[in-house]
Amino acid sequence: MPTKVIVNSGLITINDGSSFLVTASDGSIDDNQAQGFFVRDTRLISYYEISLNRYPLSLLASSNITHHSALYQFTNPQLTTVKGILPDGSLLVTIRRDIVGGMHEDIDITNYHLEPVEFQLMLAIRSDFADIFEVKAKNIVTRGETATIWKDGILSTEYRNGSFLRGIETETVCTISTARYANGRLMFDVAIAPNETWHTCINFTAKANGHVLKPQQTCTVSHSTKAGNIRDEFLTHATKLRSSNAEIQGFYQQALIDMGALRIEVNDNGQQFWMPAAGIPWFVAVFGRDAIIASLQTMAVYHDFARGTLIRLAQLQATEIDDWRDAQPGKMLHELRQDELTKIKQLPYYPYYGTVDTTILWIVTLAETYSWNADSSMLDECRAPLEKALTWIDKYGDFDGDGFVEYLTRSSKGLDNQGWKDSGDSMVYPNGQLVEPPIALCEVQGYVYDAWLKAALIYDVWGEKERSQKLRQKAEALYQRFNDSFWMESAGFYCLGLDKNKQQIQSIASNPGHLLWSGIVPQERAQKLVERLFQPDMWCGWGVRTLSAQNPAYNPISYQRGSVWPHDNSIIAAGLKKYGYHAEANRIAEGIFAAASYFQAGRMPELFAGIERQDNNFPVPYPDANIPQAWAAGSILLLMRTILGLEADAPQRHLKVQPSLPECLPDLELTNLSVGDATVALRFWREGKQTLWEITDKIGELQVSG
Repeated sequence: MPTKVIVNSGLITINDGSSFLVTASDGSIDDNQAQGFFVRDTRLISYYEISLNRYPLSLLASSNITHHSALYQFTNPQLTTVKGILPDGSLLVTIRRDIVGGMHEDIDITNYHLEPVEFQLMLAIRSDFADIFEVKAKNIVTRGETATIWKDGILSTEYRNGSFLRGIETETVCTISTARYANGRLMFDVAIAPNETWHTCINFTAKANGHVLKPQQTCTVSHSTKAGNIRDEFLTHATKLRSSNAEIQGFYQQALIDMGALRIEVNDNGQQFWMPAAGIPWFVAVFGRDAIIASLQTMAVYHDFARGTLIRLAQLQATEIDDWRDAQPGKMLHELRQDELTKIKQLPYYPYYGTVDTTILWIVTLAETYSWNADSSMLDECRAPLEKALTWIDKYGDFDGDGFVEYLTRSSKGLDNQGWKDSGDSMVYPNGQLVEPPIALCEVQGYVYDAWLKAALIYDVWGEKERSQKLRQKAEALYQRFNDSFWMESAGFYCLGLDKNKQQIQSIASNPGHLLWSGIVPQERAQKLVERLFQPDMWCGWGVRTLSAQNPAYNPISYQRGSVWPHDNSIIAAGLKKYGYHAEANRIAEGIFAAASYFQAGRMPELFAGIERQDNNFPVPYPDANIPQAWAAGSILLLMRTILGLEADAPQRHLKVQPSLPECLPDLELTNLSVGDATVALRFWREGKQTLWEITDKIGELQVSG
């Protein structure tokens, strides 16, 4: 059993929908740290401390129980009471917290002392109503007015800044002792006989501009939440996996659980759908690129996920030019927030459109979703957004008319880099110097090529052959133009992109790996590209690094200049499979699985360090990496699909399989795999170096072939 690596050690995070709680391991909240109870991008509880007669508790253990609940166990230090000295270890203090819109807290104290005990339980609670972006940056500015009222056993604190309103109500219920409030603390006079238990519940009700988010009254009883029920529904209908390798089976199951916990509700004409949030804790919001990629990753697991994403992004598709939000007609969003800075328009996230690839990948996802669900009504509903997205590529994506899509922010608060590597220092020349936008990224051109070909297939469905043919001609012209401009013959690799002077950015990075997934690489160049990806400066053993270790800007523990991103590797692996490089795709899968074996519960973090894998080390997590994170969890699911070579053509009631199991995965069985209105169960196993398969169950009309 390998050593277990904890991501963001010392913190406990739970969530339900867009409400989440981040505490220290002892349940406390420090307003000087990125901790607190957050609702709709605002910190409603910024400080929390529990004490007995002002003595801090001694932590025994704490952990998440589910994605929305946590348990903390304490005992007492030696403390002075009105009845004398209470020895340490005399009390067992249990705190349970549940996030259900609002937050519910149970406190139980059991007396194992031989005599009755009396003391004062104190809860220090403060609210700063800080904006989520300022909390994360640890740079909080006070703007509005805060007022606190204690009345009828309810502590109400409200914050107002113009039309922006947030509030938190703290109410004790089911309590044995009546609560008092003074000096910023809730206080209880506690008296407990030997072997008896004292109990109180506390409800924290959140308020956000007229919306009231009440907690669910639980009183330590096992319960369910709306988001939890939806997660369970997702787990019931998702594709199941079994294998004699219980560890890898566990990675798959954990990825499903994480995807279920990240779902955001989408309403469309009275119908309810769901899409993934980007990650917990800081990205529990609508993110265009993250949701699209996670939907593509989960297509063979639960293709209804993608439909919710397509619908929600179409609902938010830009309709006008707005430089402050980097918006142009037809563009899909990058990020939607509900925080104070956005509300008062100091930040542009209402929504913000500074992403170069979401619009393009939305088209790819629309066609891919149709290939799995055969739902022509979905295509018809998305027709207008598709037309607008295609127009955006030509009119605004390629804003200088050179035949390539590039990015450049026009907002004073916009992102300088607008590909998936969107940190400010991610784009570097071979000498390590920063590249200034506009930049035409290599992978974005591949996405456009793929999008035009897939849009052509959609127009074939609609019977519009002329439009379909024009899209294929545009794709073919881009194919030639791209391969003339981006290929570096001396390196046997594609350049990272073109800079503002239309010169090649000749850095070696992971981005060209996405080109295989898009299919824009000529077969005769694929071998060189693949070989370069697996050179020691790029391949660290756990995965492909984001940037070559030979670049002066390389830093294995940076965000995007040498780290390993599981989602990046899953896309590269899918491309390798597409070009027939089964062993290489499996090599990536094995590396990611090996890394997963070190992380708690086999849960993949957003990224980890690109430090070389050795027999005597383990993967090092990136500080503050989101976990769970949608496209990190999705990487496990896409790698499974890649290993099995699953390609659906639901309109023709056909599923293609091309399995090649790695040595670490001698067998597996999929059940409840949905293609259109049919479901199928498949078993795969290795015999020597060959992978065999069979159908074990099938409901509905579906042809399965190799």
